Amino acid sequence: MQPQPMTTLTEVLNSLRKKGIDSEIKLNDANEMQHDKSGKIFKPEELTIIKTYRFEGQSDPGDNSALYIVKDAQGNKSFILDTYGAYSDNPGPKFDDFLKQIPVEEVPEL
Repeated sequence: MQPQPMTTLTEVLNSLRKKGIDSEIKLNDANEMQHDKSGKIFKPEELTIIKTYRFEGQSDPGDNSALYIVKDAQGNKSFILDTYGAYSDNPGPKFDDFLKQIPVEEVPEL
């Protein structure tokens, strides 16, 4: 029997946590991308996107998000959550510009 595909953000985040990917890199008050556990500030070139998940809200088309799994030069994996639409936590172009500058090397499975 084939495993059921993960279809929600919560399902994917829970699966990632089981694999030890439970830290987030997010925009801080100074508009820097900061690791939530170590406090390290990252530049886009210090990360690589290795997996992207996209989600669309079933009841509200404005409830959309993308989850980026990234690794740093030491091989540590974290995630960046981009909620867009009505619930965006990342206003302004700084966040989008940062994401666009991260190199992408998608891997089939994590």
